[in-house]
Amino acid sequence: MKPPARSDPISGSLSRVNLASIPSPSTSVWHLGFLPLRAYAVCIVLGIIAACYITERRMRARGAAPYAILDVAVWAVPCGIIGARIYHVITSPQLYFGKGGNPVGVFYIWQGGLGIWGAVAGGAFGAWMAARRLGIPLSFIADALAPGLPVAQAIGRFGNYFNNELYGRRTTLPWGLRVHAEMVDGKALPVEGQLYLPGLYQPTFLYEVVWDLGVALLVYLLDRKFKFGRGRAFALYVMAYTAGRAWIEYLRIDEANHFLGLRINDWVSLIVFLAALIYFVRVKGPRLILTPTGDDAGPDAGDAEPTVEAAYGDEPEHPADASDDAVTRAEPPGARGNPADTGPPGARGGVDNGDAVPAAPRRRNKSNGDDRSGDGDAAPSASATKQ
Repeated sequence: MKPPARSDPISGSLSRVNLASIPSPSTSVWHLGFLPLRAYAVCIVLGIIAACYITERRMRARGAAPYAILDVAVWAVPCGIIGARIYHVITSPQLYFGKGGNPVGVFYIWQGGLGIWGAVAGGAFGAWMAARRLGIPLSFIADALAPGLPVAQAIGRFGNYFNNELYGRRTTLPWGLRVHAEMVDGKALPVEGQLYLPGLYQPTFLYEVVWDLGVALLVYLLDRKFKFGRGRAFALYVMAYTAGRAWIEYLRIDEANHFLGLRINDWVSLIVFLAALIYFVRVKGPRLILTPTGDDAGPDAGDAEPTVEAAYGDEPEHPADASDDAVTRAEPPGARGNPADTGPPGARGGVDNGDAVPAAPRRRNKSNGDDRSGDGDAAPSASATKQ
């Protein structure tokens, strides 16, 4: 049996009612006493928590102090939110300034309007300040964050779903989205007796959710295989995300400024993609593994500020039986035998001393030209090792 036909108020033609569709939430805010609980804000917070959890596990596995991500988040999250809002206002100024605009609305972030590239720029600035305080490279944090950020974006997109915003053009697909005619103070209201807009629309929020989760999985798997360093995992995330954002942006019909026939976000995605591609191709380097300094090697070593030693791009790989995430160091002379015995095995009386350790070879630090050799009193420092 065919579904009943109805007249389309927009085109005037008859269309079939699609019984298989995605409904939109009719409520996006709940009140707990005098406190409003907004779905958009909840989704953003849950996304931040997910990103922090993933990044914390990855940073700790690479030698960072436990919960170091919290020291990063207190700087990166506020800067990211401010940057996201500034980007949105700059790219959509007509909503807040000029005729019919509401300048005060700039501060109503719970109504939506956070630009991802402003969030990345602002968050990067906050992370850079945190990295300076922690004494670790920004690229170390960026690579650890790379799979977590798209997961946060996927969760945050459900906030747009609750707000009934950023949907795509009309569609007859069975997974089309039903959109409420108007949302006022978080409640769906009918317009001229109609609760929904006519027809179904592309659920672009859902497309981006699926794409973002795919990007997270892609970055995680490739990073695990190739062990990217110096921000290359983050560059891979940027390339993968912008590739999807381009075609998803093409489907959207929300108001946006255009330049040479393309939405501003499309141009930004194209430029950012090319920049990330150039960075990924040109920048090489091993993954960084941090270890605490010798003075902090006791029970509280996790609270020490790590230092980073320049890596050798042509260092040999780890032995076959070495752990992928281990930091290998040359032991100082006499570390396990007689302290006075600094010679090679069997050097005294032709006896092969199996416990003796050969002297650590001298090597030149490429970053500053200094010669370094094993020192029994030297404290271990954070090392950048090739993995």
